[in-house]
Amino acid sequence: MKAPDRSDAFIREVRLDRAQVKDWGKYPYSLPMVSSLKTLKLHRGVTFLVGENGCGKSTLLEAIATAWGFNPEGGSRHFSFKTRNSHSKLHRDLRLVKTGAMPTDGYFLRAESFYNVATEIERLDEGWGGPKIGKAYGSKSLHEQSHGESFLALMQNRLRPGGLFLLDEPEAALSPTGLFKMLSILDQLESQGSQFIIATHSPILMAFPRSLLYEVRDGALRRTDFQDTAHFALTRRFMDQPNRFLEDLLRS
Repeated sequence: MKAPDRSDAFIREVRLDRAQVKDWGKYPYSLPMVSSLKTLKLHRGVTFLVGENGCGKSTLLEAIATAWGFNPEGGSRHFSFKTRNSHSKLHRDLRLVKTGAMPTDGYFLRAESFYNVATEIERLDEGWGGPKIGKAYGSKSLHEQSHGESFLALMQNRLRPGGLFLLDEPEAALSPTGLFKMLSILDQLESQGSQFIIATHSPILMAFPRSLLYEVRDGALRRTDFQDTAHFALTRRFMDQPNRFLEDLLRS
């Protein structure tokens, strides 16, 4: 497929309409990262959200996805199934600053609920008289593959050029080899006009060269380089001297 003629992002900025927030003491507004949020500028290609567990990066990504029109549990905008209504109301107070360019494709990947998406695909295909949805993910059922294989099948087959893709911790099921394969796919799709917003813990993914990276520091999203993230520093300490690192860790 030919890459679209596009020099700007589909979503240029994400703004929190602070005047609409009713209770700053209630989750998720009580999270320091959310309470400090005003405007988040996005890269036309790849934007990373990085931070420790519980800091709110996945909550923010979920809210952006929901504000765009994706199903909170994942999938494309055409998915409307609901396993458990657990997403926050943050999307109601976000304002997506769009550029007018419309993506030719879109997908929201949540690592924790991708099993539910695969199940919904099979359910729809059983009662659907038209072309099978599962074929878009490759020749093999997602449930007949390992977790990591199904993630790569999604990346390789379902995501198309010129799309808007939000990925929540895609590294969860991938081996280091799988992560490098994902980088290659990311490079191809980004060069073909796709925009990505990715919440991740993986220093391998963060190393993608044409990107904008935000790390949650002191309760706020701050722009930084992947080599300056806490994730990279900790991983490098371990890789440089694994025996000493483990001795210090286990002794403490």
